[in-house]
Amino acid sequence: MNTTKTIATFSIVGFDPETGELGVGVQSKFIAVGSVVPWAKAGVGAVATQAFGNPSYGPDGLQLLEEGKSPEEALQALLAHDSDREERQVGIIDAKGNAATFTGENCYDWAGGVTGKNYAVQGNILVNEETVTAMGRAFEENKGSLAERLLAALDAAQTAGGDSRGKQSAALYVVKEQGGYGGFNDRYIDLRVDDHPEPIDELARLYKLQQLYFGETKKENILSIEGDTKTEVIEALNKWGYLSESNPENDAFHKALTQFLHTENFEERELEKGKIDKEVLEFMKNK
Repeated sequence: MNTTKTIATFSIVGFDPETGELGVGVQSKFIAVGSVVPWAKAGVGAVATQAFGNPSYGPDGLQLLEEGKSPEEALQALLAHDSDREERQVGIIDAKGNAATFTGENCYDWAGGVTGKNYAVQGNILVNEETVTAMGRAFEENKGSLAERLLAALDAAQTAGGDSRGKQSAALYVVKEQGGYGGFNDRYIDLRVDDHPEPIDELARLYKLQQLYFGETKKENILSIEGDTKTEVIEALNKWGYLSESNPENDAFHKALTQFLHTENFEERELEKGKIDKEVLEFMKNK
């Protein structure tokens, strides 16, 4: 008995040769699509498994890539042992940018996929083929980070037609070496919208927050806490309730600022004493 579920969706697997990042972007009329479709491992590759999705394709596909198989070879190995392969849809990319995509003959129309430089896109139960081609075109033309290019691809796909059944969930998963919190794993971006009327828009909002809290401080955004900047920080700390005076002693000031940064989860943007990230200050002033 086939107990798998139809994951009617569109997805993209991508690679950034400049940063080494690998990732998956996905949207579907399926609750919590991020729990099933996207798989990736830094330095190895990324996999999207959908339609009558077989989640074992994720870890098994990554293992095959790690053993030295190309995406196409890994794909054929996965399909060879699956009696329901004609109901599967898969996209695979490796850490060199080689990509492969497969759509089984029994996937519901419109269904298909395309590969290009450093990406593979695929979708099933779509409004039209343009949903897939627009996704690939957006990835090629966007000049942002890998995450931004994946989001642009999802947005273009939805604009072109999208899933014929509608919208429900989306996910963005990007890995890179020591990219995770504190540098302890490769999970650089792992965002999911499990149930929302506009999942791609909500995913983009969450990505902006993720970058605010965990993105790297740009050199041009490092401010010395003195003069007008110090006045602004003190006013913000008073507004947030971390200070109750306009001219605090230095120790009290720095203790309050540290407490703010740690309480509000900005420890990844905490700088040396006497410095502050401009984006953090803007958040303090405008929240």
